[in-house]
Amino acid sequence: MTRVQVYDPFAASGIDDLFRGFFAPVRRDSDTPVSIKVDVTENDKGYVVHAEVPGVKKDDIHVTIEGNQVSISAEVKRETEKKEGDRVLRSERYCGSSYRSFVLPSDIDEAASEAKYDNGVLELKLAKKAAVTGRKLAIS
Repeated sequence: MTRVQVYDPFAASGIDDLFRGFFAPVRRDSDTPVSIKVDVTENDKGYVVHAEVPGVKKDDIHVTIEGNQVSISAEVKRETEKKEGDRVLRSERYCGSSYRSFVLPSDIDEAASEAKYDNGVLELKLAKKAAVTGRKLAIS
């Protein structure tokens, strides 16, 4: 009686070592930027955007609006106070800038929009620009 064996061409080679950890969760290094996570809701007057920007001062956040495109940028600064005799064993805090841009379905009225920053969450209340209606021309 002959025995049936399953042939696995990758068993003897180091292919499994190549893909080991490929599907493991990604770990954030201290040099990778903090991503700005955004929730956008719409109502009849405009849009409400909640953006998570943790560890950033209010003065270091910049919001620009061009038509229907909204851009949020933030600069994270690491302020450390070194004392004599202290040495850093591990530092995982990020220092650098983050940027996020997205397009909304209709144009934004910058003058009627407002922004508020509290506890690491930036809240934007973006008013929709009034739609320009066409004008009927009288033919003479």
